[in-house]
Amino acid sequence: MSDQMSTGLREEVRARYAEAARAVLEPEAGAAASCCGSSAADSCCGAGPAAAVGGFSEGLYREGETDGLPEEAVLASLGCGNPLAVADLREGERVLDLGSGGGIDVLLSARRVGPSGFAYGVDMTDEMLALARANAAKAGAENVEFLKGQIEDLPLPDAAVDVVISNCVINLSADKPAVLAEMFRVLVPGGRIGITDVVAEDHMSPADRAAAGSYVGCIAGALSRSEYLEGLAAAGFTDATVTFTTQAAPGMHSAIIRAVKAAAL
Repeated sequence: MSDQMSTGLREEVRARYAEAARAVLEPEAGAAASCCGSSAADSCCGAGPAAAVGGFSEGLYREGETDGLPEEAVLASLGCGNPLAVADLREGERVLDLGSGGGIDVLLSARRVGPSGFAYGVDMTDEMLALARANAAKAGAENVEFLKGQIEDLPLPDAAVDVVISNCVINLSADKPAVLAEMFRVLVPGGRIGITDVVAEDHMSPADRAAAGSYVGCIAGALSRSEYLEGLAAAGFTDATVTFTTQAAPGMHSAIIRAVKAAAL
């Protein structure tokens, strides 16, 4: 993909997420847009004012899991799954959320890892960062930090975190090998990923995926299961699995992706 096309796709995604953030920050300003598209048919995301009429996956979080969080964080939940349910976070760990949006998964991670742990969020959209930082302040969360950056070039040093999570974001990147390589780089040896994403069945061609929706619909940009596994292996990960959960469209699924960065010998 050319740099010009990549930049165009990134700006389109940024504009949609900015619109979704404004819908939560300024609900009186107008109708909300979905996080990933302009209609329910385009959206892969959770329900709420910022997600138009909802998405293919509802009830992403367990009952009571979001209790005590700012309403704005819950309203801005735009994912296709619950990475915390698969990441097995532990006390004292350092966690990074790629495309952290309004901050719900960062705030939940911060709770899980406790005061001795830390949760980072990276997002490229100023409006989402403003929303996330406001939500963290309302929640009184002190072990969190939201950083501006692109998931293809993370603003963290090597071996900075124990776990990487992400929620329906990697499929939106125009350079997925770079994202996978960056996840590997920032993980400590023995670190792991526990993410949710939209993934295609292996028989779906790029043309099939394009017919299913747009990049900002979280579908056309999806990797197939085999492509995901091959990409993770190429980045250096081991023990990779891709498990389909909810169907997003014919041949397309929300999926749980797990993998490990081997411990140093």
